[in-house]
Amino acid sequence: MSSNNTRLFYASCFALITTAFSFSIRAGILPQLGDDFNLNAQELGFINSMWFVGFPISMVIGGLVYHSLGGKRIMQFAFLAHMAGIIFTIYATGYNSLLLSTLLIGIGNGCTEAACNPMIADAYEGKKMNTLLNRFHMWFPGGIVLGSLISKFMTDMSLGWQAQIWIIVIPTLIYAYLFAGQSFPKPKEEASSSISENFKAMLSPLFLFMMFCMAFTAISEFGPQQWTSLILSNSGAQPMLILALITGLMAIGRYFGGEMVHKLDQTGVLLGSAVMTTIGVYLLSTSTGSMVYVAAITFAIGVCYFWPNMIGFVAEKIPASGALGMSMVGAVGMFSTAIFQPIIGGWIDASRVTQEANGLSGNALELAAGQQTITYMVSFPGLLVVLFTVLYFWQKKNKASVA
Repeated sequence: MSSNNTRLFYASCFALITTAFSFSIRAGILPQLGDDFNLNAQELGFINSMWFVGFPISMVIGGLVYHSLGGKRIMQFAFLAHMAGIIFTIYATGYNSLLLSTLLIGIGNGCTEAACNPMIADAYEGKKMNTLLNRFHMWFPGGIVLGSLISKFMTDMSLGWQAQIWIIVIPTLIYAYLFAGQSFPKPKEEASSSISENFKAMLSPLFLFMMFCMAFTAISEFGPQQWTSLILSNSGAQPMLILALITGLMAIGRYFGGEMVHKLDQTGVLLGSAVMTTIGVYLLSTSTGSMVYVAAITFAIGVCYFWPNMIGFVAEKIPASGALGMSMVGAVGMFSTAIFQPIIGGWIDASRVTQEANGLSGNALELAAGQQTITYMVSFPGLLVVLFTVLYFWQKKNKASVA
């Protein structure tokens, strides 16, 4: 890696750490936000959804303008959106201001994906591209580990949620400094075709199939994680430690993900991930005490390779879709997650009513409601087992035809 590319890669990693901090710290302060602003779970779900709504909006726009404006300008806008969102969150006065501030942070996060994924794909090829995409995406779970531990420590020290949000400024300033003065690599010839050629590639059955799959890989990963502090707070395990365990294992797995993909191809990795995720989510819905950590480990192994290999699959198998194709796939994943956030919040509220009618109260009520909610989430990775089995044999058949 040249010195310029090295600095760009490290800057991308810190930008993704910013995204991760905004995810994990916000998850850690959800109970405090609910108490301070008198918000129910569904309202918190709508606030969460803004993080995921802003993401796909800026990803799609970023993908459309990547080759005309360049990744550098997209990341400059990401910095402005991140800083504005952080400041507006800290000085929020209620529900509406929290919606706006979370939307701005989501827009900054989407710009990061829109600029950094194609930058890495343009700079490297084949095995090295897959390795570095996995190592770049390693810093989303890696950052969540750091963010969740910081959030837990600050909460235990009775430090307010505003102080926790200020922490997100640190990686934001670092990535802005590292990107300053650097030039992004030129797009590969096949990825730098016209927007019309990108759209033509995106209308292929394979691309449309992958977009449909992405909707469920994203919610399978983000659904249980974003609600950890509420759903598992009465399971007998520490929710933020569970989040740190899950994302820590994901970071380790993604660091070595290049070798895994090289041996099994993306299709085999995605199918195995769907099976493990289904088992992990089911175990989370039935476990208490120390078994929750076992369930978390299984879940982490499952979701570990979803996101980078969905992006890597599009970059490698459908290269004519270009930066726009990678952005669109990621945008669909985030938009799906945005849609399901208030739905999951509604499931929690409804489960509380159901369990209260069964005579439960206090911690027992919260535990039963949380586990009932997670039970509904098993269907997401369960469907992926079927979809990725189809993909596995589809690609196997195509390889045989080419041979």
